[in-house]
Amino acid sequence: MTRCRSRALVSLLRFGWRAGLPLALLPAAVAAPIPMEARGAPVPLVRVLLQEAPSLELEADSAPLRLGDGAGRTLLELAPGARLQFVLSGAALEARLQGPAGSPRRLSLPSGQAWIDPAPGQGGGSEAMLTLQQRRYRGRLLVRSEGDRLQAINLIDVESYLPSVVGSEMPASWPLAALRAQAVAARTYALRQRRPEAPFDLKATVASQVYKGVESETDSTREAVRSTRSQVLVHGSALINAVFHSSSGGLTENSGDLWRQQLPYLVSVPDFDQASPVHAWQLRIEPDKLARAFREINGAFRIEVLSTTGSGRIRQARVTGPGGTLLLTGAELRQRLGLRSTLARFDFEAPRAYPFPPPLPSLQGMFTPEGIRSLASGMVQAPWRSPRPPAAPTLLVSGRGYGHGVGMSQWGAYGLALRGDDYRQILQHYYQGARILPYSSL
Repeated sequence: MTRCRSRALVSLLRFGWRAGLPLALLPAAVAAPIPMEARGAPVPLVRVLLQEAPSLELEADSAPLRLGDGAGRTLLELAPGARLQFVLSGAALEARLQGPAGSPRRLSLPSGQAWIDPAPGQGGGSEAMLTLQQRRYRGRLLVRSEGDRLQAINLIDVESYLPSVVGSEMPASWPLAALRAQAVAARTYALRQRRPEAPFDLKATVASQVYKGVESETDSTREAVRSTRSQVLVHGSALINAVFHSSSGGLTENSGDLWRQQLPYLVSVPDFDQASPVHAWQLRIEPDKLARAFREINGAFRIEVLSTTGSGRIRQARVTGPGGTLLLTGAELRQRLGLRSTLARFDFEAPRAYPFPPPLPSLQGMFTPEGIRSLASGMVQAPWRSPRPPAAPTLLVSGRGYGHGVGMSQWGAYGLALRGDDYRQILQHYYQGARILPYSSL
């Protein structure tokens, strides 16, 4: 999603449950039946950009696949274990099939598009999957050229897509109520992002929501999706922007304090993320990193918070360094310093003292006749009198939470689930005024 949450988020979540937090499923979190209104309803498709690179390589899993062109013609079949590489050859897309033995077979696709599907007649055996970048995926794959790069786009029904998203975004051992809340929020977010005019709807990274393929599915994430099948969050007659984040640090943020528009369902509410390993955090930033973060002013020795949002997050700050000052938004400051959130305060540690005695500079050439005359005329200063540049301070940052703070807090959902709330109560707390409906009713 558009939220500042890097790969470190997943590792932090996993750290949280490995650090001894209670993660047993709640007794009340029993499997729920599929809602009657969802049975037999058509399932929407989503298109997910898996990879973008100059070349792509994939492998057929345990069932055969077929390669087709943009017109729907079958060009060749991939036996289980066969590898297929795509490269650009001039303006054309070229597919290179590498079988178990022998030279690769090459096919040119002038249309710049190729489709990978289950082979005709496939059924009754293993489910057809493909492996891309050591991850397995369900559904169809479109390979298309975009400038000098190739895009691998997974076309998959949303209900098959979600078990991996839930398992990629949350530890699968969390209470089922939290996993169900994540499933409904992720389903809503994915369907709201569909753009028929664009080549894809979503990315498989934190730029949208994390999707790591079949390996991130578990029995609990599949149950969370199955038992909430078709359910989405709606405000008025439209899908909401169901954004979420890791941990707010005690209070979520109004959307209008961070983004351009204040949405009625994305308002600041108390969070229940006290179990989060990043509910409160500290960060030490050394002078060399400050110099790289603020190159324009050669580092920093003061950061003043000029304005904050209602929840206390930084809206604007002034950074002062040896070379001048910078005015930055909270988001810009967070990006430059690599902060977990903008709910932070700044303190500078006293500069470290220079070692004593100080090292002497080179005196080479200082006592030549020319050097002595220069010293006597005041044109140069004796090296033992040269002023030292001031020592640079170290920045200490104290903050709370991880992410932008808008919408559902994942650690807050965990806390509410432990308290006994079901997934509907969790969603209605973080998305104020939103209703839960089947997407078939929209």
